[in-house]
Formats: sequence, C-alpha cells, structure tokens
Amino acid sequence: WKLQNCCDTKDIVFLCLYAGYSLFTMCFMETIVVKPMKLIAIFIHEMGHASACWLTGGSVDKIEVYQNEGGVTNFRGGFRPAIIPAGYVGVAFWGGVFVALSGSRLGATIGASVFMVALVICLRYSPNGLLIGLCIGFIAITLTAVLIDWLVFSPVLEYVTLFYGVFIGWYGIMDIWDDTISRTVEGSDAHACFKMWPCCIPRCVGLEFMLCAIVCQLAGLYFALVSLMK
Repeated sequence: WKLQNCCDTKDIVFLCLYAGYSLFTMCFMETIVVKPMKLIAIFIHEMGHASACWLTGGSVDKIEVYQNEGGVTNFRGGFRPAIIPAGYVGVAFWGGVFVALSGSRLGATIGASVFMVALVICLRYSPNGLLIGLCIGFIAITLTAVLIDWLVFSPVLEYVTLFYGVFIGWYGIMDIWDDTISRTVEGSDAHACFKMWPCCIPRCVGLEFMLCAIVCQLAGLYFALVSLMK
C-alpha cells in the first residue's frame, strides 16, 4: 500500500493520462464536445439520490435528465437527510471509484460492469427519451470497450474507465463550485440542506461537498497507482 516503487513507465503513462484528461475536462467543459459526458455525470448525480432513497427504505418513481443539464429524481419515503446530499456525494464517490478501478484490467472491468448495470436499472424508472438514449449509447460504448480489451487489444478499458472517473470527478468539483460556492442557487442540494438544517448555510455545505469531491479524486488516484505497482 506504499508508493515507494513509483514511478515506472506504466505509472508515468497513467499520470500523464490523468493530467491530460483533467486538462481536457476543464478546457472543454462548457462546449458541445463533452455534452454527453456531462449528461451522464448528471445521471450519476440523480442515481445518487435514488440509491440513498432505496438504501433508507424509500421508493423511486422516476429518474430524468434534461437537455438543459438539469435532472430530477421523484421519490417517496426514505430518509431525506441522507437522500438530499447524496447527489453531489454520489458524483464525488463514483468519480473516485472509477479512477481507482482503472488501475487494473479486472478493476476496470468491474467498474464498467457496475456502470452498465446502473444504466440498465435506470431504464426501469420511467426515464425520459434523452436519458433512454444516453443509457443505450453508453452501454454500447462501455460494452465495446470491454470486448476490445478482453478479445482484441489491451489496455483500452482501463483508459476508458479512467476517463469516466476523471471527467465525473472534475465535473462534480466544478458543478459544486458553480452551484453552491461561487453563488447560491435556491434549487440546489446545498440550499435544500440549509432548509433542513438552518445552521448550515449553503456555501458551507458546498465547501463540504467540494472537500469530499477532492478527497475522492485523490484517494482514487492513490489506489489506482497502488494497483498499477502490483
């Protein structure tokens, strides 16, 4: 679990890819080029709410993602103090998990499989047309990467999984900054937390979300490097 033997050629390639993916994400975040990935990140945000609802005994009626980069999860029951923060926390967590799993072929395959299962599950919960297209499209892309990696050429899946993790993680960080720290959006999850706990002002909640997202990315990077050195 130590990084004493870092960094050989494989580690350097991985770190360069992480840096390149991060730079690409930050430079192109506001362009049409990465629109599908932004919508997938929003899907993961909404699945965070849905997962917290299921885990606390609630039920989910509908999951939708919109062209204007908004999303909604309609749910009943569950424990709201766990459900409301789970959107930003879920994006931070899964961004870190994808980065961590990208350090090995088996890990990347597990990460891709979990991602595809989540997309299939989403199709059960009355998604709108845009989300149906996203789910089918990313299932096809991810499954193709899995098949190429295991049957034709490797590594491919590790690099795809790393891109997913880096993009989702940095999207989460930038979205948290935009919606909860640089300004206060009344409909944001941070503002909803403030309504539940008036002592927690939205910007303070946003800072906690931001810290969580940064820690998840750093932890993912560390675990990926540990995997690469084994």
